[in-house]
Amino acid sequence: MGALIFSLNLTLDGCVDHQEGIADDETHAFFTRLMDEGGAMLWGRVTYEMMESYWPAVARGDVEAPPAMREWAVKLEAKPKYVVSSTRKDFPWANSHHIAGDLREGVQKLKDATPAGVLLGSGKLATELDRLDLIDEYKMLVHPRIAGHGPTLHQGGLPGTRQLELLSAEPLRNGAVAMQYRRAR
Repeated sequence: MGALIFSLNLTLDGCVDHQEGIADDETHAFFTRLMDEGGAMLWGRVTYEMMESYWPAVARGDVEAPPAMREWAVKLEAKPKYVVSSTRKDFPWANSHHIAGDLREGVQKLKDATPAGVLLGSGKLATELDRLDLIDEYKMLVHPRIAGHGPTLHQGGLPGTRQLELLSAEPLRNGAVAMQYRRAR
């Protein structure tokens, strides 16, 4: 069984607004490495639609982008992408698949079928999956910024505190810190 790894950009004050992080070559290289290590991507509908509205055009070369962003886009195009949605059924972006029905069952099946692991990149979906005790690891890129607004990580709340074990902390040249934790069992 593969692990479910939650990974996201966030500011020091917990803001997960995608526009608040540092979007440079180093950041894109970090997430490209994470994607290369995993077997699939998992998103909620809102994140999927945000990604779908931009990255396929970058992969096709329709949008001007630096090499690190283009590399991310091309690899993302090829990567299996799974989407949790109760409102949308059609996912035409290459290699996209719908997870419908029972959330716990659907995500557990995905984990079981993906030995290389599943990279989760949606904040609201992560809160729901954390409530179901399905997240195994957290690989967060903490940016040296204070946004002063939301949305924030797990804004919807959890039933209790999650105890984590630090596996690594690596500073990047841009000032962000890549933090890796696993759930303490």
